Amino acid sequence: MYAIVSIAGQQFKVEKGKKVFVHRLPGEIGDEVTFDKVLLGSNEDKVNVGAPFIPDAVVLAEIVSHLRGDKVLVFKKKRRKTYQKLNGHRQNFTEILIEDISETGTPKRSEKKKAAPKAEAEVAEAVAKEEKPVAAKAAAKKTTAKETEVKAKKAPVKKAAAGTEKKAAAKKLAAKSESKSKK
Repeated sequence: MYAIVSIAGQQFKVEKGKKVFVHRLPGEIGDEVTFDKVLLGSNEDKVNVGAPFIPDAVVLAEIVSHLRGDKVLVFKKKRRKTYQKLNGHRQNFTEILIEDISETGTPKRSEKKKAAPKAEAEVAEAVAKEEKPVAAKAAAKKTTAKETEVKAKKAPVKKAAAGTEKKAAAKKLAAKSESKSKK
């Protein structure tokens, strides 16, 4: 079974299980995308042509990756005018995997999605196991916080001593100035 689908303004011949490169689509890797602009659908010997689209026909796909195409150089020149311009361009593409083609409007969901909750449970268990080292790191951070408090307490004492030295120096200057003024 195959279909001709309009995706992002271009027409593609798609089959179940086939990967197709299309212009960049919005969405994350792993998201499911549905296309309802099916122009033609073929199921073994039967060919169904839309006018312009087949009503209720849907193509279900999954986003595999986002990538960029090869660099294309655009060179412009006007002879005898000393005009040359070189420009480069790389097109953004999305690779999609066609999961199902349906002419009734209700595509079948893939079995990978049913297995996903098990994978999520495994991830949750792994996260739970990793919390123990995180707690140990937090305890280590607490000890360093205590050490910084002790250091912080010592620092003001030094500053206070420095402050008293300044006061003593100020008193000496005041005493000298008084003794000079008495003379």
